[in-house]
Amino acid sequence: MERLSGSVLEVGAGDGVKFTCYPDTVRQIAVAETDPFLLKTVQLACQGGRIPVYPFAGDLTHLPAPEVAFDAVVCSLVLCTAPDLGRSLAELKRMLRPDGELRFYEHVRSTNPLTAAAESLVTPLWSQIYGGCHPDRDTVAAIETAGFMIDHVSRFSSHGASHVLGVARNTT
Repeated sequence: MERLSGSVLEVGAGDGVKFTCYPDTVRQIAVAETDPFLLKTVQLACQGGRIPVYPFAGDLTHLPAPEVAFDAVVCSLVLCTAPDLGRSLAELKRMLRPDGELRFYEHVRSTNPLTAAAESLVTPLWSQIYGGCHPDRDTVAAIETAGFMIDHVSRFSSHGASHVLGVARNTT
């Protein structure tokens, strides 16, 4: 969370444990949680923290926040579940100030052709079982297509799945 400051939107906060990782330069954190069960967990996790946290239920294609409201957006293992990834990224871009950062940690389509083919094969069933997760997505390409400029991306494998950790900038 290095160099983050101002107002941050975190999408997919999970259990809320990351709230303790934000630096003191962050004034407030708005949390859009798409999972109703996790929203309750986030509401409990953010009580009494040093940075004000404002959780709300959110549909990634229509979040109740004004344009250019945030200095940064943080997405963690949630873009794979977006029913319409392009519209979801457009919504995040709408709320991010010009030159603001999109920070993301996501599992993505493998660069190994055989593994990628297997991911495509299992995605329809996988998505139904695992909360809409699409393991065959090229999320980095989708971020670029949405008009973000990639600053840097680190690719790695964890538990047999390809992951990316990166930063992109709002170019508008």
